[in-house]
Amino acid sequence: QVQLVESGGGLVQAGGSLRLSCAVSGVIFRVQHMAWYRQAPGKERELVSTIQIGGAPTYADSVKGRFTISRDNTKVYLQMNSLRPEDTAVYYCNRDLSVYASRDLWSWGQGTQVNVSS
Repeated sequence: QVQLVESGGGLVQAGGSLRLSCAVSGVIFRVQHMAWYRQAPGKERELVSTIQIGGAPTYADSVKGRFTISRDNTKVYLQMNSLRPEDTAVYYCNRDLSVYASRDLWSWGQGTQVNVSS
């Protein structure tokens, strides 16, 4: 069974930085196309960034130039710079929904809360 464990969130002032991590176990991670998502209060979960095997990272327009996605053999990371209050959300990692069907996403982890104060 695949397990996703997100970490690294916290409270930061606008303009600050955080680095999120997502540990993935129970699957051959190196062949998975991965992504970060976020869900703000009262809003639907949205795709933030993707990192596909052999492909260039992609970013939502709202985070382009501020966030950087990366990965190693067991984890996927999201470096978040120049944070804004509108980045406040619970952040999750999972398979890349632009590659996989929604039914092929893994069960969501607990996410990591990011709060950006103005």
